[in-house]
Amino acid sequence: MQRGPGVYHAVVPMRVAFLAAECEPWAKTGGLADVVDALARALGEVAAGELELPIDVFLPRYRSVVVPVGSLTGERFVEVPGGGGAGGTGMTRVRIVDVAADGYRLRLVDHPASFDREGGYYGDATGDFPDNAARFALFCRAALAVLEAEGRPPDVLHLHDWHAAPAVRYRELGRAAPPAILLTVHNLAYHGWTPRAAVGQLGPEWTAGLGRRAAGIDLLGEAIDRADLVNTVSPGFAREALTPEFGMGLDARLRARGDAFFGILNGLDTDLWDPATDPVLAATFSAADRTGKRACRADLLARVGFDPVDEGPVVGMIGRLDPQKGFDLLAEAAPALLADGFRLIVQGSGPAELVGSLRGLAVDRPDRVALIERFDRDMARRIYAGADGFLMPSRFEPCGTGQMVALRYGTPPIVHATGGLRDTVRDEHDQPGDGTGFVFRHPTAVGLRWACETFRTMFEAGGSAWESLLDRGMAVDFDWRTHSAPAYIEAYRRAMALRAGASAPSPTPPVRRTRP
Repeated sequence: MQRGPGVYHAVVPMRVAFLAAECEPWAKTGGLADVVDALARALGEVAAGELELPIDVFLPRYRSVVVPVGSLTGERFVEVPGGGGAGGTGMTRVRIVDVAADGYRLRLVDHPASFDREGGYYGDATGDFPDNAARFALFCRAALAVLEAEGRPPDVLHLHDWHAAPAVRYRELGRAAPPAILLTVHNLAYHGWTPRAAVGQLGPEWTAGLGRRAAGIDLLGEAIDRADLVNTVSPGFAREALTPEFGMGLDARLRARGDAFFGILNGLDTDLWDPATDPVLAATFSAADRTGKRACRADLLARVGFDPVDEGPVVGMIGRLDPQKGFDLLAEAAPALLADGFRLIVQGSGPAELVGSLRGLAVDRPDRVALIERFDRDMARRIYAGADGFLMPSRFEPCGTGQMVALRYGTPPIVHATGGLRDTVRDEHDQPGDGTGFVFRHPTAVGLRWACETFRTMFEAGGSAWESLLDRGMAVDFDWRTHSAPAYIEAYRRAMALRAGASAPSPTPPVRRTRP
């Protein structure tokens, strides 16, 4: 309750709606999907009384989205401007399908012409879909239209990446007080660039503001300019994004936002990632009793064809085969690491040329190099639990979750000092007796090998120092519910306060009188 002049007023919970192009387990290509799902669920657990629950999560109904039988809870049709998947004029009828999800309400924007397609979510083998601007403009319009039709429009629109950016010009919803907007940038590399010839797909709200000489519209950049608050997924990356090296061409716009741009560290679903209950592992274990970790190690090594009795260091790496992730650094360092006594287990999918030399090593030395070129959830869990160390040599990493999972599974991470990796891993070399992993400063094969050698020295020494390192790592609390979700609730409050100030009428200027 809040005290007013002589009366008490009930606090009205904030209504928050997510707009995102991906959400695990419904539609996923990367970390965006994981964050949208995990944050929505965490808010549902910690925000009772502060947020109107359940949280609404809007997602396009792609062809691949499978809705379980019996999970539909409602549907509604709305009419929105635009001619459907290819842009155009007139009004388009769109179906909104409500689905009971795990702790939130999934709201599928069902428009077959836009989303029921062969290929991926954003394109096919020939490249991006040419009408992506129209597709995601329709997605945003439909989400806002159904919220308005229900008579309880949101207080905050939480937009995720460029796909939700068109909403920054649609948010008025016919209201005197439009909702506040928090934009979360998960990946600065993708801007939703819309060339001038395609801007019409976004509607008159966007074409009216297009300069005569403008080549097009950078949707992410426009959303950064227009949102009430902008955040990215770690404080470390928020600092890096202000520089030309990491800002992906948007650093000037981010700098212009001042303290309205900041980082909130992603969390970890500690119920999903728990070595004490993980059904995939050969044996469960915990910080209090790591006995099962030995069985996990032996099981992993046997599965990849390594000698499970060999006590030499085994390091694992999991991720998308991409230069950002540093797979090429590992490929370059691999011969020296093998000479130093390491064994390598690498799992990833993507362009084969990035791991060409690793493939050759795996063929020549199958007893020391295992290359798993596929996405395998179960094998990933076995690597987290069974490896002795976990590699993340990313050139840049807005946050990353692999290092968090590795710490929770008692596998010290070896990481490059960038973005969220720097925020989540304390270097045992620089902070002996207080570290949780091993950090190298320069993204080179030499730097990676140095960190691996520092790791190997401590691993082979074993004893209480090694066990204490594992204790510290497994004790770190990355749970979404503890830190990240409360930080987002505070950001929603702040965004609403800023929006209220921006919407307040300007004071009437004093009348200037002249002398008679």
